[in-house]
Amino acid sequence: MKWIAGRRRWWIVLVGVLIVYLILAYVILPALWSHHEHEPGLASLPMVTRTADGIPGDALNVGLVGSRDDVLRAMHAAGWYPADPITLRTSIEIIGSVVLDRPYHDAPVSPLYYEGKKEQLAFEKPEGKSADRRHHVRLWQVLDKGTDGRPVWLGSVTFDRGVGLSHDTGQVTHHIAPDIDAERDGLMRDLREADMVQNFFQISGTGPTLLGRNGEGDPYYTDGEIDVATLVVDGVRQIQPPVTLPPPPLIALKDQIWHGVSNAIGR
Repeated sequence: MKWIAGRRRWWIVLVGVLIVYLILAYVILPALWSHHEHEPGLASLPMVTRTADGIPGDALNVGLVGSRDDVLRAMHAAGWYPADPITLRTSIEIIGSVVLDRPYHDAPVSPLYYEGKKEQLAFEKPEGKSADRRHHVRLWQVLDKGTDGRPVWLGSVTFDRGVGLSHDTGQVTHHIAPDIDAERDGLMRDLREADMVQNFFQISGTGPTLLGRNGEGDPYYTDGEIDVATLVVDGVRQIQPPVTLPPPPLIALKDQIWHGVSNAIGR
């Protein structure tokens, strides 16, 4: 009977460890990694887009603070083109751009949805001649008034590395590069170099993700943070370098650990 009692104790220990793991991994650590102190109105919002079929799409990784006109002026100054709407003409043009390797700087982007709404603004920055390879961002206005009284936008910026078939639906689509943090950093750098930013701050997004998949089945990885740029008003260029508001110490520590791990595994 002693072996039965010993086995029972091991099961109790195993169940206890499992419960501790679940609480730590799904309750405590996500709460510790969350921070929205610079824009508390974003704390309860989802941080992933969805496809038209409701499949989780690209992760949100950038934010902008400013009016619609402020966003348009800033993106133009940073060298990003507004994307054309999807029509028969623009669909034919983008096919011609890819097949014939000819420029189409404002090619349309496929729609994604956030809280049931299609992107309200979309921009792209070509790399090379055709629309085959491009940086692009979709944006949604999520708050009418943030802490400074201006609208707040969240967006997803990714890099289209080429055209192929969707891993999930078999449809022709662009495939994204997996390092979405690099795209986030690139957009913020373009806005900074264009003198279009008053300050930068960070909020929590999806959280650290090594094996993410978007709506087309493309893999991605991210530290899970959203970089937010507070834009200049009316396109008046910022004379002084923008201030970067620091994240909480625990978040900074998490980012150091994350980038150490991701570098160690060669990502």
